Amino acid sequence: MNGRHSFGLISDFIEAAVQKARVVIAEVNERVPFTLGDSVLPAARIDCAVRVDRDPVELAAPQPDDIDLAIARIVAGYVGDGATLQVGIGAVPDAMLRLLHDRRDLGIHSGMMGDTVVDLIEAGVITNARKPIDRGVSITGALNGTRRLFAFADRNPAIGLRNASYTHGSGVLSRLPHLVTVNSAIEVDLAGQVNAEQSGSQYLGATGGQVDFVRAGACSPGGRSIIALPATARGGQVSRITARLSGPVTTARSDVDVIVTEFGAAELRGQSLAERARRLAAIAHPDFREALQQAAHGIQQRGF
Repeated sequence: MNGRHSFGLISDFIEAAVQKARVVIAEVNERVPFTLGDSVLPAARIDCAVRVDRDPVELAAPQPDDIDLAIARIVAGYVGDGATLQVGIGAVPDAMLRLLHDRRDLGIHSGMMGDTVVDLIEAGVITNARKPIDRGVSITGALNGTRRLFAFADRNPAIGLRNASYTHGSGVLSRLPHLVTVNSAIEVDLAGQVNAEQSGSQYLGATGGQVDFVRAGACSPGGRSIIALPATARGGQVSRITARLSGPVTTARSDVDVIVTEFGAAELRGQSLAERARRLAAIAHPDFREALQQAAHGIQQRGF
């Protein structure tokens, strides 16, 4: 467009990489949407342009199972009219968004966005009308979806792609009241510590923006920060509510607000360690609840 290129489907760190790069090699694809955001890439900044003509990779939303739907229903209960949402992608976030068609004036400020957001915008549910910043615009760092999302975002001023310092920056997030953040975990211990990176010896991913969004949701006036996960893994053989984490601490217990499984919500903010342990044991799978309650009782007796 006028000798300028958008960053397409992902904005997050691309501009920063271009600014530091000695040589910029860009794949130019007319099938990728021209997205509007806080920056564009001038053609003069590209040292080598590789022109291609192919559809961008699509990521369809997974079909939720009964457990996903149960979790989604509980999470959706925390979303009121006028809330601004940060959600990831996956079965639970997608199912939760589909339950919000009776809400009004929701907003989006998130690291990524999927197809379901388009449904809610077209239904008049997501308007971004109550956000004090970026009013009328859904803010994201990446588009993860199908050609439906890509076509909707093409030259659409209602979708704003921003870099990570804007989507995840504390100075920006602190300006969003009623911010509800929804993130996932591999396991949570009885103190409320969250491991979202490693399962046993298998490394599944980095910290990402979880800590940024957890803190922002917990501190937002009228907001909430939710960590949602199934109660078990490996076909019900392993509890994901544990006495001790088997991997690293991604999010500290002092930052955690609400933990949700298919068995309920444990609201932890402001609670003692003993009460946290009791509440978390109560939302574990019944097969593991007794052992976790015994561990929680030990915490109550010791005080740590």
